[in-house]
Amino acid sequence: MSLLDVRKLRKAYGALKVTDDLDLQVEEGEIHAIIGPNGAGKSTLIAQLSGEAHSDGGSVRFAGTEMMGMPMHRRVRAGMSRSFQITSILPGFTALENVATAAQARMGSSFRFFSPVAEEQPLNDAALAALRRVGLADRAFFRAGSLSHGEKRQLELAIALATQPRLLLLDEPLAGTSGQEADRLVDVMKSLRQELTLVLIEHDMNAVFSLADRVSVLVYGRIIATGTPDQIRADPRVREAYLGEESEEGTDAAS
Repeated sequence: MSLLDVRKLRKAYGALKVTDDLDLQVEEGEIHAIIGPNGAGKSTLIAQLSGEAHSDGGSVRFAGTEMMGMPMHRRVRAGMSRSFQITSILPGFTALENVATAAQARMGSSFRFFSPVAEEQPLNDAALAALRRVGLADRAFFRAGSLSHGEKRQLELAIALATQPRLLLLDEPLAGTSGQEADRLVDVMKSLRQELTLVLIEHDMNAVFSLADRVSVLVYGRIIATGTPDQIRADPRVREAYLGEESEEGTDAAS
């Protein structure tokens, strides 16, 4: 049984079908990338899986449990967490406080927004462990707003990890990063495959083919192909619909 089993998932805005009877299976322990052109429905799919967006129909089963109709916070408690395409951190809080707040929500302690969550030692320890996991422990007491863009992306990963996910949904984690920052994030994601399952949306094809065990191609709201990176590179439907000749040159596919 797949860790994540999506069947006939649907989402429409008026006459526009964003996900159209979409099927997707993700196996436990894999990095599964979802690629496709702009407007294919990738971010909407992540929003539906995480519970951020309501689905019009279909089934989302996670670890054998139906998630449809379940709110986002309950999906996080069940072991599904996500990062966002645009950085979503609290810039006035330290890196440690940002992560401790996520740990606080996961542990179910009383949420006192204006109280220093890091005063609670278990939260402090969990937050520091997550920061260490992404290589950001030395920035624990820096204000999040003062971090570089790449460090903010690392912080987002730490925030997601603090919720103790079994499945991590990543929406363009490399967006806006420099080459060096992207390399560092790729290394972090590679190391995470030893602990959890990742579903990754990313436009950087070099990163996708370096990271992914399997790749699914989403076009007009439907998965048209799923396979290993080599299978996806060679698939004529994928080349026609999305990758084109750029995949042969190793350049990033157009978003």
